Amino acid sequence: MPTLPEQISTHWMIWGLVMFLVKQWVADFLLQTAWMAKGKERSQDWILPLAIHVAIHGLATLLITLAIAPGLAWLALVDIVIHGLIDRGKARIQLHMTMTPDRSCFWWLLGIDQTLHHLTHLGFALLLAAAKTASLAA
Repeated sequence: MPTLPEQISTHWMIWGLVMFLVKQWVADFLLQTAWMAKGKERSQDWILPLAIHVAIHGLATLLITLAIAPGLAWLALVDIVIHGLIDRGKARIQLHMTMTPDRSCFWWLLGIDQTLHHLTHLGFALLLAAAKTASLAA
């Protein structure tokens, strides 16, 4: 685990955040098919749609880490696990509470889901910026 330097490059922190914001939008909204979105929220036979969805996220995170701090490529696996847990947790809550888009609780849960993904990415961006700052100072 990298240690955080006293100062972190604002430049690399911003770039990391922007890349992860774009990654989340592309992977969760542009590349996620209806089969993935509906499939990962089923009570059974949800593993394959969820696995493909989180693999896309992991691949995107891998590309970002390789561009900024290749030594942190393992974050792609962390992203797969965390994204999968968040999405499956959301699906279980939706199933348990019978949440549909016509209920406000559905949208609240979607907002919580996206916020958790962005907080994860904030942590990743911080680690990448710290690693990049440390490598430039060396």
